[in-house]
Amino acid sequence: MLRGRAAFYVSQGSLLGCSVGGNELGISVLLLLPQRLVVNNCHTEEVICEFIEQGKFLEACDHIYNLEHSGDDKMGKSESLYKLLAERMWTVVGEALSGSGRTFLEPLQSVGESLKWEKQKEAEWLGRSQETGPVSTWSPNFWRKELEQQLIQYMAAQIPLLSSSAKANETALKQHLSQLETLFLPSLEHRSGVFEEAGLLSTYTYCCHASLSSHLATLTDSSHLSFSQCLLVYEWGLKMYKSGSETCLRSRQTPQNSLSFGVQCLLWIVLKTEEKLLAVAKKEVGKALKEAFDIGKPPCADGAVIQILTEKAEAAWHVSESLSEKVEAVCLEECLRFLESYENEVRNFLQLDGCPEICSGLWILENCCILRAVWCKLTYICSASTSQDVKVNGFLDRMEDEIMEHFLRTVASKVKGTLKEHFKKCESSFDHILESLKQSFLVFGKKKTDTYEQALVKAVNAIVIAEYVQALLTIARKLSSVQRRRIVSKMEEDHRMLQDIFKECLGPAAGHLKDPIGAILELIQASDSEGMKIALLPILKEFPDLRKEHLSAVLDIKVSLNREDRAALLDAFHDNCRESKPEVNLLFADIEIKPGKYGLCACLCC
Repeated sequence: MLRGRAAFYVSQGSLLGCSVGGNELGISVLLLLPQRLVVNNCHTEEVICEFIEQGKFLEACDHIYNLEHSGDDKMGKSESLYKLLAERMWTVVGEALSGSGRTFLEPLQSVGESLKWEKQKEAEWLGRSQETGPVSTWSPNFWRKELEQQLIQYMAAQIPLLSSSAKANETALKQHLSQLETLFLPSLEHRSGVFEEAGLLSTYTYCCHASLSSHLATLTDSSHLSFSQCLLVYEWGLKMYKSGSETCLRSRQTPQNSLSFGVQCLLWIVLKTEEKLLAVAKKEVGKALKEAFDIGKPPCADGAVIQILTEKAEAAWHVSESLSEKVEAVCLEECLRFLESYENEVRNFLQLDGCPEICSGLWILENCCILRAVWCKLTYICSASTSQDVKVNGFLDRMEDEIMEHFLRTVASKVKGTLKEHFKKCESSFDHILESLKQSFLVFGKKKTDTYEQALVKAVNAIVIAEYVQALLTIARKLSSVQRRRIVSKMEEDHRMLQDIFKECLGPAAGHLKDPIGAILELIQASDSEGMKIALLPILKEFPDLRKEHLSAVLDIKVSLNREDRAALLDAFHDNCRESKPEVNLLFADIEIKPGKYGLCACLCC
């Protein structure tokens, strides 16, 4: 009997831990050991192997544990036996998953009992000693984790395939979610019964949750996932959560008035998907706003911006009202974040070297008008807070002031540059600048920017007129008599063009604009000195900041004016001029006339 058992264990080379060339040598080795040790070890290991092969894992556990703590396990056979036991248990689990589960019910039940045994022994061990080192390295301590890995690996292999290209297809994604509901989950449910009878339902259910959560996370973690696609996944998860059907995802032993582990897991899946959904909504809204308000490009319609900020909340409302409110809040917050970044972007644009195109500055101002109109509508559509409203209006007020100031400076610079040679040459780019302004203002007016348009156009008119008069009075005394005669003709053309342009942009409001060019033309085109005196009086009333040097430069333009008449007009100016009130109709106050070589006039009378 001894020799037969010894030969059996010699054939189990992995268990004996020695290299034996044949049975006779193995027997000789065993005979050299104390008889009691050989008999006990050989008998115990043979029994353990028989238990393992028969699927009686709990009995095998007890025997291995006894061997481990008998003091006779000098060669560490218990560790090898634990590993052999684990391998056989996972084989049984795999067979139960892939084949007819009930065929393997008894060994599967033994697997469940062995896991309970492991927890019990671990608790006993910890209760006897404060040192956790041996417990943490004890082989059975890893059984539950190994079982979970086996189950999750199997379940992941059962999930219907969805190619990366199909993830971008909403129809394919809907079909995939339908397959999860009608094929994958029922297949897990079908096999859950045998695991419940084996006492492994909690582990099986946990692995169901883990595999499903991991798969849905993979679906929503794609950087190319759109809001609508993520909403599909969220809606599916919410449907599963609300479903009253008994599936493997719902525990069969649910304490009354408490959420089951399965329901809690589904709720966790829904919440994690919701986080991803809100992140995608924020990302898409930010990107859409950046594209809609790209500096240097024509503005978009306010309706398109409203759609950007509301369409996602509307789509979410069909799934869940509470979700819609969260999406709405995220979109509003992203709008605020965009405005802050846009303000910085505008500042950087305004600090660029050189003068940006006039239309670019006007586009930015138009964007501010659109953003203000959009926000006004959003406060009625969405639940914007008072603090948000204050922030938005603060952003817009600052941007409008900065852009308006920069735009007017740009216009002044452009106009000043074109007027340098305007009165010397037959053609200049002055009329092109005015035409560009007109077209920009007309487009600007169509975007429902009436509140800004009138003030802006009037401000531009004042700049153009001031720069024109400055250039006119500066150049007048530098030109020859022939050139000065041509100036009058050019002034008439320019005056008509300016009148037409600003009347077209402002409509009836253009009648209230100051017209110094027309007044100057009327003065120098008067037939005699008396007529010029009569024409001078309304100029002094309209422009009380007119100084003697300004009038002298204007009179230089009239070539036919003699010294006596000129002196009489300057005397009339002296008799009728009055001090101007601060900041009232100040056109000439900032216009400086440098004295010529012979004084303030070209005719040497001053």
